[in-house]
Amino acid sequence: MGWTGVLRRLFAQPDEVMLETGAGGELVVARMRAWSSPLLLLLPLASHLAGGASAETWVGVFAACATIACSMLLLHLAGQHGRYRWLPFASGTFDISIITASLALLSLYDPAAGINSMVIWSFYLISIFLTALRNDGRLVAWVGLLAVLQFWALGAWILGGHSAAQLASPGYGSANWGNVIQRLVLLAIATIVTATIIMRMQRLIDLAGTDSLTGIANRSWLGYRFPRLVARAQARGEDFAVAIIDLDHFKRINDEIGHLAGDRALCHFIDMAKQELREDDWIVRLGGEEFALVLHDTLPVARARLDGLRRHVADSGFDPGDGLAPCRITFSAGVCAFPHDGPNLLTLLGRADKRLGIAKRTGRNRVVADDSQVQGLDRADALPAA
Repeated sequence: MGWTGVLRRLFAQPDEVMLETGAGGELVVARMRAWSSPLLLLLPLASHLAGGASAETWVGVFAACATIACSMLLLHLAGQHGRYRWLPFASGTFDISIITASLALLSLYDPAAGINSMVIWSFYLISIFLTALRNDGRLVAWVGLLAVLQFWALGAWILGGHSAAQLASPGYGSANWGNVIQRLVLLAIATIVTATIIMRMQRLIDLAGTDSLTGIANRSWLGYRFPRLVARAQARGEDFAVAIIDLDHFKRINDEIGHLAGDRALCHFIDMAKQELREDDWIVRLGGEEFALVLHDTLPVARARLDGLRRHVADSGFDPGDGLAPCRITFSAGVCAFPHDGPNLLTLLGRADKRLGIAKRTGRNRVVADDSQVQGLDRADALPAA
């Protein structure tokens, strides 16, 4: 994969599994932020006990209280579990900006500390690494870039506004552009490492949810995404259809032609199906020669589309290769609709499977969308039952 492919993958919209787990990661980060932010009150307390100026102490108290309030607000929003897609970007911006503001305030008392304070500066790295919990490469790039730009601007402001003597500190050493550049390089490296982790996580999720033979989604993929589909359909008052497709006499292909030809037949069917399906339709391999389809249509429309797919597959013919004679592939299907036939995946698959059984018992090569009768029989196309 070239640099163009890497960048395209990094800035691509994460899939629903990544976003779902990322919402949980945002909540974890929000809790960590909320639990640790009260510790900021120790800073003005320490300043007061050390005999610091009253104004300085009250500024510290105000800043700490404002940070705590913002942290609690972010925790409340994160508790909505993915409702606000912009929240990770807002909280990431907040974290980086708080770190930069802390360094800027520190530089008012010791200019060198604003650049060389490793304790505060290290929170830049922590904030970047924590973006890995949100599972979004775009967020990693944003937070990393923001950290680089803010620290560069802070360094330019401190170095440009103080003399060399002012930039020398007994406790923090000498501040110079060399120190700034070194830290900028470290921030860039941390961003690259975190982005690599995100891309590897996405790759593993892709592999876990993909059927290795056909390249389409598998049953685990369907089970994870289906509840979100149901929630969206309920919120919008929409219908959708679920179908189970079973290739007719597939065992005969495996036994008489060979398992390699059987694999080719499965891939041939998927190629034919993709020509008929829309971009928002789902096709999933349940196992063996059985597939599930999710069509964003009413039941009558979905049944008509499936019947069109059935005819297309039957008319296309299948060449098994290796000099073997071409053969004909057909399928039987049972289809049902949400919410009329069931509220969840298990119920809908059960209803579709029952109708698939009707299609099998009544001659195969047909689509059944009703429990009580067989619709749209086409006896001229039907294959004899095995």
